[in-house]
Amino acid sequence: MMNEATGFIGSLFDLSFSEFVTTRIIKFLFILALIGSAVAALAIVIAGFGSGSGAIGILALLVSPVVFFLSALLARIWLELIIVVFRIAENTGRLVEMGRPE
Repeated sequence: MMNEATGFIGSLFDLSFSEFVTTRIIKFLFILALIGSAVAALAIVIAGFGSGSGAIGILALLVSPVVFFLSALLARIWLELIIVVFRIAENTGRLVEMGRPE
């Protein structure tokens, strides 16, 4: 389904939606999700120690890796589900093309 000659910009502005852009940028989206997860975990630690209580700071320090791991895992699962839908669409298109009489 992907035409390499079209390029990313051409696919982005393809009004017929015959080219999938998401499959090309999925790695970048996952990196953004990891960065967001790290920022959220860091914010939890900063908020915990900024609360003025050492116990809350230590608790935030213990909870933040769990938050990072769970949010990264959920982002990965979500992105994999998106890719599965796109692969189903591509494979269905191939099957339709194979079944057409010439």
